[in-house]
Amino acid sequence: MSSIELKGRKVLEGFVEGEALVTKEPISFMGSINPKTGYVIEKGHELEGRCLKGKVLVFPCSKGSTGGSYMLYDVVKNGVGPIGIINQDAESIMVIGAIVADLPMVDRIDIDQIRSGDHVVLDATNGIVRVTRKNAE
Repeated sequence: MSSIELKGRKVLEGFVEGEALVTKEPISFMGSINPKTGYVIEKGHELEGRCLKGKVLVFPCSKGSTGGSYMLYDVVKNGVGPIGIINQDAESIMVIGAIVADLPMVDRIDIDQIRSGDHVVLDATNGIVRVTRKNAE
């Protein structure tokens, strides 16, 4: 096992740990995620068919309308959303969504250092992400 520690910026404080779900593509919670199931339904998206439930969601930034903030809240309220968010560049849509959904969030993280399936400890209060990879490459 190998692990790394990444330092970013606290967006919304909190502490969670779990499995990373990573994409290099922006995400819109308005139309890309089924709010009842937590599955990515956007055709052709790198995460199409994957479920966000209980994952630490890692992606560069959000896309789409401001309604995405409220859809993130719906996904979390319905119990099928992520437990935390790691962004490269957080913007207002995701920040507002994280606030209303009460999700720990950091940004300014080199997301290329994290892979789906990695175990992530997200200490958003201190802007720290610890990544443990079971099989070092």
